[in-house]
Amino acid sequence: MSNKKSGYGNWVAGKRSKWITLLVWIAAAGLLSALLPSVNSQEINNSPNLNSGKPSVQADAVAAREFPSGSDIPALVVLYKGSGLTETELDVVRKLTEKLSASPVPHQTAVPPLHTLPPQALQSQLSEDGSTFVLPVLFAKDAGAENLKEGVTELKRELVAISGADPFAEPRDSADKLSARVTGPVGIQIDATGLFKDADVSLLIGTVLLVLILLLLIYRSPILALLPLVAVGFAYGVISPLLGWMASKGWIVVDGQAISIMTVLLFGAGTDYCLFLISRFRQLLRTETSKTRALLAAVTDSSGAIAMSGLTVVIALLTLLVAEYGAYQRFAIPFSLAILIMGIASLTLVPAMLAILGRASFYPFVPRTPEMQRERAARKGKPAPAAPKVPRNWAGRIVTGKPWTVLFVCLLFLGGLAAVTPQIKFTYDLLSSFPKDMESREGFAVIGEQFSPGELAPAKIIVDTQGKPVALGEKLADLPYVDVVSEPQTGKSDPNIVAYEVQFDLNPYSIEAMNHIPELRKVAEQALAESGVANPQDGVWIGGQTAEQYDNKTTGERDTRLVIPIVIGLISLLLLLYLRSVVATVYLVLTVIVSFFSALGLGWLVVHYGMGAEAIQGAIPLYSFVFLVALGEDYNIFMISSIWQKRKRMPLKQAIKEGVGETGSVITSAGLILAGTFAVLATLPIQVLVQFGTITAIGVLLDTFVVRPFLVPAITLLLGRWAFWPGKLEPVGEKDSALK
Repeated sequence: MSNKKSGYGNWVAGKRSKWITLLVWIAAAGLLSALLPSVNSQEINNSPNLNSGKPSVQADAVAAREFPSGSDIPALVVLYKGSGLTETELDVVRKLTEKLSASPVPHQTAVPPLHTLPPQALQSQLSEDGSTFVLPVLFAKDAGAENLKEGVTELKRELVAISGADPFAEPRDSADKLSARVTGPVGIQIDATGLFKDADVSLLIGTVLLVLILLLLIYRSPILALLPLVAVGFAYGVISPLLGWMASKGWIVVDGQAISIMTVLLFGAGTDYCLFLISRFRQLLRTETSKTRALLAAVTDSSGAIAMSGLTVVIALLTLLVAEYGAYQRFAIPFSLAILIMGIASLTLVPAMLAILGRASFYPFVPRTPEMQRERAARKGKPAPAAPKVPRNWAGRIVTGKPWTVLFVCLLFLGGLAAVTPQIKFTYDLLSSFPKDMESREGFAVIGEQFSPGELAPAKIIVDTQGKPVALGEKLADLPYVDVVSEPQTGKSDPNIVAYEVQFDLNPYSIEAMNHIPELRKVAEQALAESGVANPQDGVWIGGQTAEQYDNKTTGERDTRLVIPIVIGLISLLLLLYLRSVVATVYLVLTVIVSFFSALGLGWLVVHYGMGAEAIQGAIPLYSFVFLVALGEDYNIFMISSIWQKRKRMPLKQAIKEGVGETGSVITSAGLILAGTFAVLATLPIQVLVQFGTITAIGVLLDTFVVRPFLVPAITLLLGRWAFWPGKLEPVGEKDSALK
């Protein structure tokens, strides 16, 4: 092994450079963490997902200008007692509204003056069975989740003090005691933020423990188990302040959900990259007496695949920048920067630590050459150890022995799972992602049972009448899915602007309700046209949670149609540049696409039939696609690189057999760790993360145990020399053939 061949390794893991590399990382992580803000300190969890050009956002702007009192967001305090609310409980309502009117809680803007109403008026607002009362309390629209939580906490304190008990501690369906829950847009926002905030610590602990346990089981070495975690820790020490600094400058926006998933990605993918190098180093230590030469050779052999794998993921994640949906955009920079820094750490810091520790990294099962083992046994007066058994390469034998059978079985299995995808149902209902005992979800359930579920989030229909009488209220009331239509409100600065609040008779967050938004717009435009209003299409605005969710859906679908082809195109280009084979590029990309749809199909079966979910969140397919296609190509690149290298000195069939066997253990280990880290998300109480983690983990396992060891090698063998087209490799030892 010449130094020239290992020049890069000498730069980062040489006799002196290994210490310099370690010191550079220590200094970088320490200084950046000390001088720059952490990413967690810059989280903004109420950033808008829609830009100013979306219809619901434009409607909110018109509402804020013309109906300022109605543009605030409500907290709905749901009071319930199964035996019926008596005058005593209604007196609590009066005293509470009187208190909130005189001394508003933080960020409160308005509350109905119910204390001024006669008893009969208050009684008329009860549910039909007299068990439930809903009190709306309005808060400032620009208040953040923490501000809203502060205000609601004070509101709860006031209610507890007035009632002389804690109705929030009572079961929501209490028969003889007053129970209370806060729901509505304010309650939902508070609960959503709290879930992600609470998830951070548990997610980090769970991920670290899982990776540590798996590494101990795989390598049975405490030092080696900690080494990738140390590398991830240093990488995070650089990533966090860099992202925090970028966020503080206003260049990016970070939220709790993005940081939570970034942590999982960092540990999963980062550990994978470390394993690719460590595995090759351990393999070479069994044939090379010099740990330095073994490490430099390992760096030379694996650095190209690691760099290419990391670059593939970085490029794929950066494509999310072209999305319009805010949550997608907010994922792009944190995820891609995390992978980039972790890739650099895997190619610099990890080799340096391995150079410092040497064979001791693998203690107590230290890999040694046969000669070193004999000398060690002789020093201890023991007989020479038997030669280690050659690992069974059953996957390599199967795929090279019966490639057509392997191809047929793989495609039948993956195709069957992919065929399930048309059955998948999607939802954009945030409440369905909450645990069933979450306060805002319990409050919504009571409203749905006792009133119209549409009361939780009414739609606001705003029209410009241009001074002409428009019979819109009657037309809206005649719609079969509308339960209540409010009296018309006149604009503050423009009296020609008129607004109606519409309550659906179904869940306002459901797909069915969202699909009514275009029809509501059409009805409003027709009413304006019939009244002689010019250009009616320019004089209708629909706001509210349902309209916003509809825009979320259409924007997400637009982004999916745009991002997926870009990801496929960019990854194909990178593979083409790396492999210099059009044919290999095509089938490698196609296999991960098939794997994605298979993961989506199997994931739906698990989530729907195993976990009881009625639908999956609408954003999950795009998230899963970007991760699975990029990460799936990682394993393909690592394995196909081994085959390509071996093909230069042996027949293709033998190269495939040895390549599958050589990379089998490391890719299996890496796949289990990566799938395990994503599966940690399934332990959280947030359904969107449970579903994303489950589907992504399934996809990684399919790549690890089906696509990588069987499908890709079988296709490569069956194509023979055409797998390298237009590149040419001369036959080695014997004439290549598709089945030889």
